[in-house]
Amino acid sequence: MGYSLQARALLFASLALAAFLGLTGLVLDEAFSDSAEAVMRDRLRGYGEPLKASIEKDHLDALKTLPQTLNDRFGQPGSGLYATLVRQTDQKREWVSDSAQNLDIPWPPLPGYWTARLDPIQLANGTQLHVLSLRLDYATAKNRAPVAHILQVAETLDDKESYYYGRMNHVRRDLWRWFGGAALLLLLLQALILRRCFAPLRRVAADIRKIEAGRAERLTGFYPRELHGLTGNLNALLDQAESHLARYRDALGDLAHSLKTPLAVLRGSFDAPQEDGKTVALEQIERMNRIVEYQLKRAAAAGRSHLAPPVVVADKARQLVAALNKVYADKGVVCESRIDPDLMFRGDEGDLLEILGNLTENAYKWARNRVALGARHGEAGLEITVEDDGPGIPPAVAERLLKRGERADPSVPGHGLGLAIVHSIVRTYGGRLELGRSPLGGAAIVVKALG
Repeated sequence: MGYSLQARALLFASLALAAFLGLTGLVLDEAFSDSAEAVMRDRLRGYGEPLKASIEKDHLDALKTLPQTLNDRFGQPGSGLYATLVRQTDQKREWVSDSAQNLDIPWPPLPGYWTARLDPIQLANGTQLHVLSLRLDYATAKNRAPVAHILQVAETLDDKESYYYGRMNHVRRDLWRWFGGAALLLLLLQALILRRCFAPLRRVAADIRKIEAGRAERLTGFYPRELHGLTGNLNALLDQAESHLARYRDALGDLAHSLKTPLAVLRGSFDAPQEDGKTVALEQIERMNRIVEYQLKRAAAAGRSHLAPPVVVADKARQLVAALNKVYADKGVVCESRIDPDLMFRGDEGDLLEILGNLTENAYKWARNRVALGARHGEAGLEITVEDDGPGIPPAVAERLLKRGERADPSVPGHGLGLAIVHSIVRTYGGRLELGRSPLGGAAIVVKALG
């Protein structure tokens, strides 16, 4: 079952968009959590630093009245703000604020490093707290040397009493709500953009359906640059098919027209004496055979094809020369080939063989000793040159030799179709055929602008 390019593009783009927005949301959520934690850390540090400074100055006795003067919540049982002082060496809890009395607070383990640490804890009733642990040193009455202590300050974090969780949950809900709305809006916008981008492909499909229904002959309209190759090649194929059809129609018409005269002569031969009639009949039958051969070859010429695989010219020329060297071995003709090994012909291989075969065979037929075969890329396309050292082609008959059945010397065996067939194929490719004098002394036949 076929699939839609637009649907595939929309699916993959939506998955990529969802992944991007999801990852972005997680990053922002994590960043906000870190920011909220930093706010909580600063909040607890604001409670703990004055306590820490006063303890280091006035020793433990200051804890009897100092916390209440700094923040009266330390003196109110269950106020939600608690503090304790622990000796680092033996982890003895030397002081607990009045607000934490009669509460079983699972104070976190003392940090193993000397930086402030924030820890989440939970009471037995489910109340959430954050605890900030701060290091301090002070000398007790018994020991004048400073002793390492840890001051831990905690505050409840339930939604009713705390800014932290309520604010964080509110922002998180808003964040994902906005991200969800943005994702839906972007998906809708993305679908509209993709539909707009794939509109030229739908136009191509609609134009092809018109051609199939006979309402159009080729693709028309303006298409994006990316589709020029597709539409251009499709139009080239349509033009080529139309050209082939027209050529076959013309060939059939020419064949019918060309056979009228031989058939009339053949019909009249029945009234002639037996021997004369037989001779006339054989001549006309041979003539009709040549006409049919020519028209079939002309109709089969494929013409230029934008999608045809390139044909290596040197390889085909080498094969033809090898075959002709065997056919004309008794003449001892030497063929000089001047073709670049990388030269390509983009067209039908049979057309190239027909051109090279007819021109090279004519050169071998008329040459005395030498034939020169060359091919190169000219300004307008492929250019093929075939030369020989034979008698050459008189200018007076050059134009006539391009017509079917015409020969320069009737005494030489042949049908007079070779140059006519080449001329027809070359015109199919939009090229031209030129007959002239070769530097070797004989004929020079040049095919220009081929393909």
